[in-house]
Amino acid sequence: MAHTKAGGSSRNGRDSNAKRLGIKVHDGNQVTNGSIIAKQNGNDFYPGKNVKQGKDNTIYATKDGLVKFTNKHKTNFQGKIKKITVINVL
Repeated sequence: MAHTKAGGSSRNGRDSNAKRLGIKVHDGNQVTNGSIIAKQNGNDFYPGKNVKQGKDNTIYATKDGLVKFTNKHKTNFQGKIKKITVINVL
C-alpha cells in the first residue's frame, strides 16, 4: 500500500518564443536596399514596386527610397473582392 498519493504530471510548462512579427518600417520612412519592411505569417501585406517577398513571407526593399503603403481591391477566383495592402518603395 502506497504511503503517498500519486503525483501525476503537470499539463503546463510549454511556451514558445515570440516570433517578432509585424511592420518594421512605417509609411513615409526611408529604407535602404535589403532592409526588412515587414515580417509576417501568410500574406497580410503584398509586395509592390521595388519590393520582394522572401520564402518566409518577409517583405524587403530592393532599392533605396521611401516606404509607401497603398490599398487595392483584389478579385479572387470566385469573383469575390478583397481589400489588400500593398507595400511600395518609391
